[in-house]
Amino acid sequence: MDWKKGWLPRHNESLEFINEIKQFVLMLPELSRHLKTHQLHGNNIAPVVKILIGNKLYRTRIKKGINPFFNEKFFHNFHHVSPTEIFEEIIAIRVRKSINGRALRLNTRNMFLSLHTGHTLMRKWLGLCHSSKPTLGIRGYLKVTISVLGIGDLAPVRLCTQTGHGYFLHDISRSLFIPRNKSRHNDVIGTASLNITHISSIGAYSRGTFSGFLPCFGPSYIILHGGEKALSQSFLDEEPSGLSKKDYGLCVIFLSSTMMPAFEDLIHFEVTIGHYGNKMDLNYKPLASTTPYSQAVFDGTLYHFMPWQDNKPVVSLISTWEDIGYRMSSLNILRIAWDRLKSNLEALKSIQNPKNPALPRLWKKLLEELREDCKRPLPNMRKESTFVTILDKNLLKLRHKVLSELDYEAKKSKHEVMEMLPTAENWLYRLNAVLAEPQLSIPDVVIWLLCKEQRIAYARVPVHTILFSKAGPFSCGKFCGKAQTLFMQVRRYLPEKGIMAAQLRVCMWLGSIFHSSALAETSYNDFIFYSETYENQAMYKGKWGQQGLKNYPIFSDVTAQQYLPMKNFQVPQGWRWEGNWFVEPQRRLLGKDIHQKQILEEVYENQTRDTWKSWTPAAIPNTDMIGQPVPAKESMECPKGWTIKENWNVELNEAVDDEGWEYGVGIPPSGIPKAWTAVEKTYHSWRRRRWVRQRYQNTEEQRHEQKQSPALSGEEEGWEYVSFDSKFGLNPQSDSKFRHRCWHRRMVPIENTNVSPIFYLEKSLVMGPIFLLTPFFLFYKPQYYQLLCYIYQARNLMSNHDQTFSGSTIQVVFLHYGQRTRTLETSLVPTWDQTLIFDHIPLYEKPQDIEENPPLVCLELWQQNSHGKQSLCGRSMCSPIVYLDLKNRVLPLLRWHSFNKMPGEDEGEVLAAFELILETEVLKRSPLMSIPWKNGYYTLPQSIQPSLKKTAIEILAWGLRNIKKAQSPRLLIECGGETLETAQIEDFYSNPNFPQSALLLTLFLPQEEAYAPPLVLKVVDQQYFGIQMVVGQAVVSCLRPYFCDPWAKDYVGHPKADEEYIHEVDWWSKMLWATGESKKKWDYSDYYTLKVYDCELEAVPDFQGLQDFCQTFNLYYEKKTEDSPVVGQFKGLFRIYPLSENPKQPSPPRQFQNLSEKQSGPQRCLVRVYVVRAFNLQPKDNNGLCDPYVILKLGKTVLGNRHDYKPNTVDPIFGRMFELKCTIPLEKDLKITLFDFDLISPDDKIGSTVIDLENRLLSSFGARCGLPKSYCVSGPFQWRDQLTPSHLLERYAHRKGLPPPDFSTEGSIIFNGRTFKLPNFEQHTPQLKHLGPPQERLALYLLQAQGQVPEHVETRTLYSSTQPGIDQGKVQLWVDIFPLHLGPPGPAVNINLRKAKRFELRCIIWETRDVDLQDVNLTGEKMSDIYIKGWMHEMEKDMQKTDIHYRSLTGNGDFNWRFIFTFKYVPTEQVCILSKKEFIWSLDRTVKKTPPRLIIQVWDNDKFLPDDFLGIIELDLCEMPIPARKPSKCTLSMMESKPKWPFKFTYKHVSLFRQKTLAGWWPCQVLDNGKWRLSGKVNMTLEVLTKEEAEDKPAGKGRSEPNQYPTLHAPIRPESSFLWFLSPSLSIRYICWHHYRWKCAVFMIATSLFIMLLNFLFSIPVSNGK
Repeated sequence: MDWKKGWLPRHNESLEFINEIKQFVLMLPELSRHLKTHQLHGNNIAPVVKILIGNKLYRTRIKKGINPFFNEKFFHNFHHVSPTEIFEEIIAIRVRKSINGRALRLNTRNMFLSLHTGHTLMRKWLGLCHSSKPTLGIRGYLKVTISVLGIGDLAPVRLCTQTGHGYFLHDISRSLFIPRNKSRHNDVIGTASLNITHISSIGAYSRGTFSGFLPCFGPSYIILHGGEKALSQSFLDEEPSGLSKKDYGLCVIFLSSTMMPAFEDLIHFEVTIGHYGNKMDLNYKPLASTTPYSQAVFDGTLYHFMPWQDNKPVVSLISTWEDIGYRMSSLNILRIAWDRLKSNLEALKSIQNPKNPALPRLWKKLLEELREDCKRPLPNMRKESTFVTILDKNLLKLRHKVLSELDYEAKKSKHEVMEMLPTAENWLYRLNAVLAEPQLSIPDVVIWLLCKEQRIAYARVPVHTILFSKAGPFSCGKFCGKAQTLFMQVRRYLPEKGIMAAQLRVCMWLGSIFHSSALAETSYNDFIFYSETYENQAMYKGKWGQQGLKNYPIFSDVTAQQYLPMKNFQVPQGWRWEGNWFVEPQRRLLGKDIHQKQILEEVYENQTRDTWKSWTPAAIPNTDMIGQPVPAKESMECPKGWTIKENWNVELNEAVDDEGWEYGVGIPPSGIPKAWTAVEKTYHSWRRRRWVRQRYQNTEEQRHEQKQSPALSGEEEGWEYVSFDSKFGLNPQSDSKFRHRCWHRRMVPIENTNVSPIFYLEKSLVMGPIFLLTPFFLFYKPQYYQLLCYIYQARNLMSNHDQTFSGSTIQVVFLHYGQRTRTLETSLVPTWDQTLIFDHIPLYEKPQDIEENPPLVCLELWQQNSHGKQSLCGRSMCSPIVYLDLKNRVLPLLRWHSFNKMPGEDEGEVLAAFELILETEVLKRSPLMSIPWKNGYYTLPQSIQPSLKKTAIEILAWGLRNIKKAQSPRLLIECGGETLETAQIEDFYSNPNFPQSALLLTLFLPQEEAYAPPLVLKVVDQQYFGIQMVVGQAVVSCLRPYFCDPWAKDYVGHPKADEEYIHEVDWWSKMLWATGESKKKWDYSDYYTLKVYDCELEAVPDFQGLQDFCQTFNLYYEKKTEDSPVVGQFKGLFRIYPLSENPKQPSPPRQFQNLSEKQSGPQRCLVRVYVVRAFNLQPKDNNGLCDPYVILKLGKTVLGNRHDYKPNTVDPIFGRMFELKCTIPLEKDLKITLFDFDLISPDDKIGSTVIDLENRLLSSFGARCGLPKSYCVSGPFQWRDQLTPSHLLERYAHRKGLPPPDFSTEGSIIFNGRTFKLPNFEQHTPQLKHLGPPQERLALYLLQAQGQVPEHVETRTLYSSTQPGIDQGKVQLWVDIFPLHLGPPGPAVNINLRKAKRFELRCIIWETRDVDLQDVNLTGEKMSDIYIKGWMHEMEKDMQKTDIHYRSLTGNGDFNWRFIFTFKYVPTEQVCILSKKEFIWSLDRTVKKTPPRLIIQVWDNDKFLPDDFLGIIELDLCEMPIPARKPSKCTLSMMESKPKWPFKFTYKHVSLFRQKTLAGWWPCQVLDNGKWRLSGKVNMTLEVLTKEEAEDKPAGKGRSEPNQYPTLHAPIRPESSFLWFLSPSLSIRYICWHHYRWKCAVFMIATSLFIMLLNFLFSIPVSNGK
C-alpha cells in the first residue's frame, strides 16, 4: 500500500493543479451544466436561468412553477494559452422571472470556481440571493453541475458515486495593469500587477475567528517591469508625504564566471537596481557598476571562463529607495520557516515504507523546527518605521494568527502515520499563503553580461534575499554576504544552440550605507582600489613604438577609444595615492594551460604530391587540425613546471592507415581537403598524420603569490599582442601589429570611517577627471578541494540505429575544470561505472559558504554517431555533498539526475553522486584515494555500487501492429547491457505475429528498484538490398509491474451463494437496475443483473488493462514527447524473477509457452457491438444540441446509417446492435465514431473511441464475451457464448497450466485439486425459468470465482482530433467476439429501445376549503370568485379550467369537475416523453424527458382586472403525499419529503402509478413575505389509467359526456353564488336586502310617508286671494 497516496489537502489541490497544468497547453476546456431550481420565491413565476461566461451569454428555456426542472447543458470553449487567462473569466448565474415577455431581474449569483482535483461541482445546490438586497437571505436554490476540463481530463460520469471530491468557492486573483503611455507613440513603458489575494484575505488560512480583511494597498511604490527603451524623461523630486527614504548600498563581488561561449570581443558585467547603475541612462550619474573589460579564456573542454584568480572584480552601487526594511525582515523570517518545513516535508516523502523507524524521528524533527520557527518574533513595525500602512497592520495580524495556530497544532500533534503528510502539506500551504509581500517597492538586482555594448544575458536576484538587517541573522536575506550560483538567461541569440551564457558565482550585500561596516563581518572585506590606463604601441618598420598608432591615443582605456593620460588622474577627496604607477601582469589573458593537470599537444604533419609523383612536404608542413600553421614539433619546448613522460607519437586510434596517414583531395584556394579517408587512392593529392604528446603538471604544490605592487618598468614587461582578426595574447606572433599593457596606481582612504570603503569611494565620485576606477577584492590564499564524481549509468536514451547505437560519454564540468568518462558503444543504457577525480581545486570562497551553497557540477551527455560526429544531447546541474571534516563523511547514495537541453524536455537520466571534500592534513593520510582501478579507469567504490542479482526476463513477443512501411521486421530487446533478438516476420501484411513468441534473457539487475535499468525495444526492418532501418522504438522505464513469483499457484475462491430471483425482466430493466436509475424495489438479489463500468473495460484495475496475455507498447521513431506521433505498436509481455546462482537448484517453470500455429495465427471472428447510449456530448448545433448517429469502422468494413440519428439531444439513447466479421489481428482496431447530422453542410464529427479487439480475444479474463450471472438455456437471457461453462473452465485450466477439471462425479467438480459442489454456491435451487443443468451452473460459479469479465456495459470517452485530449462526451456499449472455428454463437441480445406507454390521468376537483378571499364587495365583505386550472409539467398547452364558483364568502367552493390529461410515460424510468418541434422550421421533433408532475393552481376571477393568484399544488405522481381524509388534517407539512426536525412525523409518500387511485385533501400554498403559508385546501380524486383501461372506461372532460366513472352532477352551490350583472334581482336580494333589509324598510316607509305628505300638500285646496 502506498502510504502517501491521497495525502494532499483539499485546499492545496488547487496549487497542485496549477503547477501540473503549466506543464501542457490548455487549449479548449469545456464547461457544462445541469440546471434545476428549488423553492424559488414568488407566485405563478416563469423562471429562466441566464449564464454569463466572459462575454458569452447562455440562457435556458422558460419554465413555469417554483420548482422548475431545466435539465439543459451548455458548453463553452476557452481559447486561452495559459491557465491564468482562464482564471480571469467570471461565471455569473442569474435566475430571472418572465412575465408577459418582460424579463425582471430576480436573483443573481456571481461565482468563481477554483480548480482542484476533479475540477467539478457535481450536482450541488447553490443558494440564490437578491442582487440589490442581499440581506434578505436565501431566495431559492439552483442545482448545477460545473466541470472545467483541460487536456487529458475526463468529464464526470453521472453513473458514479462521487466520493472524496469537495468543492469550495475561492476568489481568483485579478491583475491590475498600468496603461500604456499614449503620448509617445504608444511605447510600452512598463507593466505592474497586483494579486488580489495578496492584498486581501478571506480568513481561510486561519482556523480561528479571524475573518480576514478587504483589499487595501499603500501608499507604496509599484515596480514597473518590461519596456525595451530606457526612460528619457526626468523624474520629479516630490515624494508622497509620510514615506521615508533611505540610501542603500549594494556590493557585488564576482567570484567566478564559467561555462561561457566564445565571444567575439571583450566582455564585462554590469549591475543595476532599477535605473541605478545603468550606464546607458544619462539621467543618473556614472557609478562603479561595471567590471573591467576582459577576455574569456578557453578552459580546455568546450567553454570559456574569466581568469580572475585571486583578484575578484567588485561592483558597488548607492541608490535611494523607500525604507521597507521591516517588511523584508518579516519576509525573510517567514521564508526561513517555509524552507525548513519544506525540506523536512521532502524528507518525509522520501520514505517509502510507513514502518520505517526513521519516520517518527523525522516527524519529531519537523515539529520541533516548526515550533521554533513559529515562536520567532516578527519585527515591530512601529519601532523600525515611522510610516505603516493599513495592509502592513492586516498582514502582521494575519501572520501572527497563522504562526500561533501552527505552533499550537504542532504542540498538540498526535498524528498517525497516515495523517503526517496531509497535515504537513496543510501547514506548508497555510504558511505559503502569508509569505507574499505586495508592498516591496525596491526592484530586483539585475546582473547584465555585455559584449560590444550590447546586453547579451542577465540574471535577476530578489532584493530580500541579499538584504542586511541589524535585527539579526534571521532577518537577513538567505544569501546576504554569502556566495551563490546564478545562471544567466540569454537575452539575445547565441550562435550555437545549447551553449550557456554564463554560470556566475557572486557574493552580494545590500543594506543601509550606515550599516555597511557589517560588510567586514562577512570575511569579504579586503578591497583594493586602482586607477587604470593602457599604454598602446604599434609595429612600425619592424620596431614597436608610438609612430604607427595613427589616430589611436598613447594612453587610453582598454578599448583604445578614450584618451586617459596618467597626468590627468586626480585623487578624490578623502583619498590618497599609495605608490607610483606600475605595470599590471595581465592574468585575464593566460593560456589554456591554466589549472590543467595534463595537456595534450598535437601537430599535424602535411604532405602533398602531383599526379603520379611521390609525396613531399607541403608548403606549410606543420599545422593544427583546421590548417593553421604551428611550430614544428621538434622546436616545441616543455613549459616551466611541466614534464613530458612520453615524446611525440603518431596517433593510430582513428580512421587512418597503418602509418597514421589520412588522405584527401585538395580544394582551392587553400588546397586543404574538406574530407579525409584512410584508404589511399591515386587521385589523392594531400595527406596528413597526427603527432601527439602528453605533458603533465608537476605534482609539487606551488606557492601562492601574494598581491604586491611590483616595480615593473622594463620596456618588454606586461605587453599583450594582437594581430588582425584575432584576440590579444601573451606571446608575439609574426603577424602581430599592435600591443598594449595595463598601468595601475593604487588608492587608499585617508582615514577610517563608519562607512565601508567601497561605498565611501562611490560617495566621493563626482563628474571630473577621475576617468577610470577599478575596485578588486583580494584573496591571499585559496582553499583546496577534491571533487569525486561517481558516474554509474544512464537510461532513457534514444537512438535511430539498429545495432551500432550512439556512442555515449559524460563530460563533467566543475567551474573551469572538465573531464570525460570513457565512451561506450552499442548501448542505450550505458553503464560507465566510473569515478572522475578532480584533485587540488582552488576555491577562494569561505568554506561555510561552499558548504551551504556549493558550486554546481554540470553533467553533459554527448553522443557520437556512426560518422564520428559528436552532439550535445542534454545537460544536468547537480549539487555536490560538501565535507569540511572527514569525520562526518558518509559515502553518498546514487541518485537519478535528468538531462535536458531546453526546460521541460528530458533527454534521459544519469545515475550519479558527487562529493566535494576540503583538503586537510587528515585527507592526505586517509585512504580516500583507494578507489578501485580497472582497465585504465577508476570504478565506483563497492559500497555505493548497486548490488546485482542474477535475474531472468521472459519475453512474450507476440507481434507488431499498425506499422505502415515494413517488410520483414524483427525486434531487439536490450536491458542492462544485454541484448536479445527475435526472428524476422517473413510476411508482415499477412501474419504480423512473430514465429517464436517465448524468449528468455538472463542478466544481472540491481536489487534496488530505483537503480533498475529500463527495457529498450527496437523494431528493425530488413528492407530491399539488405538495408536495415529502425522503424520504431519504445522504452519500458518501470519494471516493477512485471516482477512475479514463478513458483506461485493460482487460488480458487469460494464466492457467496446468490439468492434466488423469481422476477423475469428484460435487458433494459437490468441496465437501469444496475445504474440505480430504476427506483423499483426488488425483494430478491440481482440474479440477472449486469455490471456497469463508469470507464473503459481496459481501465478496470481488476482486468489489468486486458493486457494480461500481452500488452500494447506504442512505438515512436525518436524519443517520446508530448507531440511524438505513434508509428506502430508492439504486442507482448514480460515476466521478471530472480534466479538462483546455485546450478544444482532446479530452474523455475517458464511463464510463457509457444502456442500452436492455429492459436497464434490470424483468426476469423464474428463481432457484435452493442451501442446502448451516449451522454454529455459536445453540442454541434447553434441551439446547444446535436443530432448524433453512430458509425463503426473495422478494417475496411463500415457500418451505420447517417439517417438513423437521434434529433436534438446531447444524451441520445441508441439501443442498437451491429454485427460484422473480421480477421484478427489483421483487423483488430474497432473505431466507433459519433457524428452530428446536418442536412446541408457536411456532418460534424463529435468524437470517436478505438477498441483493441485482439487484446480482448487473447485476454485470460474472458473479455471476448462477458459471463452472465446465470446459465440459461432459453428465454430472454439465453447463454450467448459458443462454449458452455464447462468447456470454458477446461480452457481456463489449460491456459493457466492447471490440471483439467474432473466432471466424472455428478453434482461436483474437481478443480485444481479441490472438490466443489453446487450447494456450496446455491443453498436453495432458484425457482427460475430457463435455468441450465446443475453441472454447468457449478462450472459457471467456478469461472466467476476466477475474476473473469462479467456481463457488463462499459463507458468509453470520446475524443476528437480537432480538440485533442478534451473529453467530447461518453458512450456506453459492450462488444462480444466469437471465433468462428469454435462454432455458431448464441442469439444476440435484444437492446431495442423501450417505447413509452400511453397513460391517462383523471383528476376530479370536488371542492375547496379555506381559500384566501381576495375581493371586497360593496358591503365590505371579503369574497372570491374561485376557479381551478391544472396541467401536466411541460404540457401547458393542455391546460384545463373548472367553472367559476362565484361569490365564495367562506373560501369554500364546489366544482365536481374532471380534468383529463393524456401523456406518454415510461414506467421503468419514471419519466414522461414529450415530442414536439422546437420551431416551425425544425425538421425533427425534439424528444424530452420530464418528471410526471401535476400542477394545480387556484385563482380568483376578475372581469376587468387580471385574475388573482391564490395558491398552487405541485404533485410528483411517482412520489406524492397521501391525501388527508379530513380538511382539518390537511397541512403544509404533508408536502415535506424531509422534515426540518428529526422528531417530526414524516408523511408517507406513494406512487400514483402503483396506487392507481388516490382521493382526499391536499394543501394549497402561496408565498407571502418570503415565506410559504397555507392558502387553501383542495379535495381531489386522482386516477391514472393505461390506454386500454381508458378505452374500456371512457369519460368526458368537465361534466360533458360521457359523464361516467363516476358521474359528475352539477354542484349544489349557495344561492349567493352568481354573477352580479347577469342577475340584478339576485344581486338586490342577496347583496342589498340581505345586509340592509331594516334600513331598506325604514327607507321605504320614510319614502312612503314623504310621498304621502307631498300628495297631501298638493291636495290641499288653495284659497283665492281675492
